[in-house]
Amino acid sequence: MTTSPLILLAAGGTGGHLFPAEALGVELMRRGLRVRLATDARALRYSGLFSKDMIDVVPSATVRGRTPWSLAYTGITLAVGTGVALNLMRRLKPAAVVGFGGYPTLPPLLAAKLFGIPGLIHDANAVLGRANRFLAGRVSAIATSLPGVLDRDPELAAKATTVGTPMRPAILAAAVVKFVSPEANGPLRLLVIGGSQGARVMADIVPPAIEMLDPSIWGRLILTQQVREEDMARVRAVYDRLKINAELAPFFSDLPARLASSQLVVSRSGAGTVAELGAIGRPSILVPLPGAIDQDQFANAGVLAQANGALRIPQVEFTPERLAAELSALAADPARLTAMAAGARTVGRLDAAERMADLVMKVAKI
Repeated sequence: MTTSPLILLAAGGTGGHLFPAEALGVELMRRGLRVRLATDARALRYSGLFSKDMIDVVPSATVRGRTPWSLAYTGITLAVGTGVALNLMRRLKPAAVVGFGGYPTLPPLLAAKLFGIPGLIHDANAVLGRANRFLAGRVSAIATSLPGVLDRDPELAAKATTVGTPMRPAILAAAVVKFVSPEANGPLRLLVIGGSQGARVMADIVPPAIEMLDPSIWGRLILTQQVREEDMARVRAVYDRLKINAELAPFFSDLPARLASSQLVVSRSGAGTVAELGAIGRPSILVPLPGAIDQDQFANAGVLAQANGALRIPQVEFTPERLAAELSALAADPARLTAMAAGARTVGRLDAAERMADLVMKVAKI
């Protein structure tokens, strides 16, 4: 009995990398292929497509500093990871290895290169991430979520295909839900999310901004906000005092459905968030994470802003006064929210998983 070809997916152990890998895995399995995931130990907490018996943990490390010790530690860890990945290639003999970004993709894709196994990378950001930038010249094909990512590098652009960001089934289901414009003086559903690195600034800025709004808006708000446990009491105190209808939690397992039911989103602009806002088509106020070397979140937010689907506010300008002004203007202009939802939707690609799977099968010659 001949077994079907295996595609090894490699991704960093965060949702921004794992969710697109999961979406591609679902599509490849639908086509009769086998899939496994090579990642770091963080992904063992993951409860999506990949069960623990489908996951191979490969040691890796991120460059977190420029000291000799930090660089040596990262180099040694990646070398050990590459050795583990070489054994993985011998054992699994994948038809192709597909990387979704993050330093945990380096060992599997470098091992694939040494074995002559076709390699692909996918980048969801508007600028190529550091790990993918290192790998770009060593793989057979590059898939991007957004057009123009490699326009300044003709050699890499020649092997690049814009496919979008593969969307997990929950997002595809949420994308079917049409945007409902708020009625004048009717309820306004506001969703505030920030991810692990962004929830603190939302806790610092959003409550005082809400307090600055006209009291007539307080009664309209149906607010859902991601809040870290250590910030919960102070955020809750503000909303209770203002009698805001607010649901607060450190994490929402049903975030796609909450995105679909929202009428305005305030968020960081990670690649996954921007792609999901585009796929579902929801207006947003985006606050890029500052300090990133390649300013990827700033560029990501710019894509939605250029499509008139979002307002981009740099964090230095993200004050309670600025946010209150923007919220007041949008609450008074439902037609603008509707137009922003339509603008965001023009960025979304719901067939990205199918397009990515087509590219994988082409490169793997399946």
